[in-house]
Amino acid sequence: MTEVATARRSRITPEREAELYAAVLELLREVGYDALTMDAVAARTRSSKATLYRQWGGKAELVAKAVRHNKPGASAAAVNTGSLRGDFHALTMRSDDCEMEQNSALMRGLAMAMHGSPDLLKAFREHLVEPEMAEFQTMLRRAIDRGEIRGDNPAIEYIVHMMIGGFAARTMIDEQPPTQAFLLSYIDAVVLPALGAPVPTT
Repeated sequence: MTEVATARRSRITPEREAELYAAVLELLREVGYDALTMDAVAARTRSSKATLYRQWGGKAELVAKAVRHNKPGASAAAVNTGSLRGDFHALTMRSDDCEMEQNSALMRGLAMAMHGSPDLLKAFREHLVEPEMAEFQTMLRRAIDRGEIRGDNPAIEYIVHMMIGGFAARTMIDEQPPTQAFLLSYIDAVVLPALGAPVPTT
């Protein structure tokens, strides 16, 4: 039975999967998470609801995987420039300012929805938060091995909090969307010093 279920779940091609995720994000931006329905996704993508449920189980998992798929480029763990500062800057430069503004608005809406949806919160933890924490830990372990930061620095446990915080707080505090310039300066002024990593003074 397991082999049959796996075969059924793998019928969607990567190209088709990408189309579905793009449509889900479009609908999210149009109506928000609460008003998004599997019927609407099926209609927008010319799919059957049975296919959507068979592949993703439900709305929460579909949305979480769509957001994960939308993240640009390679994973954080795959970015390896030879320095921690270079890695953080490379990650930031993967999205231009327009993409950051769109993603910031999307994530604000989803953060609100998570308060009322345990399923969405669980899906985000499983498909985004935990994988990203593991990827950042890989990046930090490389920096420790290179001697850039100390392995016993307590700030290491809060790296994801710091990165998300800088991205999210930009709109609330400054009433402006996050930008590459802001995040790069934030990394140099806040994140790297907290980790004890070297930052150029020029």
